[in-house]
Amino acid sequence: MFTAVIIIKPMNPMTLPDVSQWGGACELADLAVLSLRGADAATFLHGQLSQDVQSLAADQARLGAYCSAKGRMLASGLLLRPAPDEVWWVLSADVMDATLKRLRMFVLRAKAQLADERGRIRVTGLLGPTALAAVPGSDPAALATPGAAQLLAEGAGQLVRLPDAGGVQRALWLAPVDTALTVTVPTVNLTDWQWLDMLAGIPQVQAATADQFVPQMVNYELVGGVNFKKGCYPGQEVVARSQYRGTTKRRLFLAQADGPVHAGQEVFASTEPEQPAGRVANAATASQDLGGTLALIELKLAMRDSPLRVGGPDGVPLTLHPLPYDVPMADD
Repeated sequence: MFTAVIIIKPMNPMTLPDVSQWGGACELADLAVLSLRGADAATFLHGQLSQDVQSLAADQARLGAYCSAKGRMLASGLLLRPAPDEVWWVLSADVMDATLKRLRMFVLRAKAQLADERGRIRVTGLLGPTALAAVPGSDPAALATPGAAQLLAEGAGQLVRLPDAGGVQRALWLAPVDTALTVTVPTVNLTDWQWLDMLAGIPQVQAATADQFVPQMVNYELVGGVNFKKGCYPGQEVVARSQYRGTTKRRLFLAQADGPVHAGQEVFASTEPEQPAGRVANAATASQDLGGTLALIELKLAMRDSPLRVGGPDGVPLTLHPLPYDVPMADD
């Protein structure tokens, strides 16, 4: 089977406002930190996730997924290692309890303590250089590229550079809940932050989509969330087979809708209305009038040129638009 890189052309040009001057801070209550501490913290998590955790350094951040034995993603998020014997994993807050419960089943005699850091570590989203510079001890030079992380002094946590979205510089700040910015910056609405997340094209497993997607179905390996050179982890055989045998028949797409859309909804194609063609992975509607709802949808490749609707064959119409990265697809 041959593979080609196909750039998805929008059915209609997406009209976006100029958001490149957006700036400020947003408390991301939808995200939470799962921590592991102990001599075996990195080793244990390395054996559970799709990412190489053992080689993770304090100045790096990597995406990682926790999969079932069938290779389906149960949780996903950003990994940091503030100390050799400590790992933080930023994941959707609504999968925290299930993820903790499952991981504790396998920790056994490993020297690793798992904890839910809600109430102790706050996750803040930052937009624009002014907001990044307002973090105590921040160093812009250390955050020049996405994936770079800075361990802050005096217990101020960690700062992580995210991919830009809509031309806006973005970062995550993970810090004790009582740590404040050095200067006051505008407050960013949570839905506006999530809307930019859609533009970035990086999916986040939520409770509504847990155990639904093999990583390649939502482009997780394309955004660095899967390391194919590391050792075994739950679902590794399925994930590897999808990669090397070219069996990926579904991919993640950016879509726009004029009506409400939410994670977990089914997507239908007019050419095969009797069965779902995909599923909504994430969705967000900005607080301002920015052209409706944006969604990341998992979709059968064969249906990508068909008229699409969400929620049912007669549901809200969807328009596909390009992601900020190329998507490899099997030739038809």
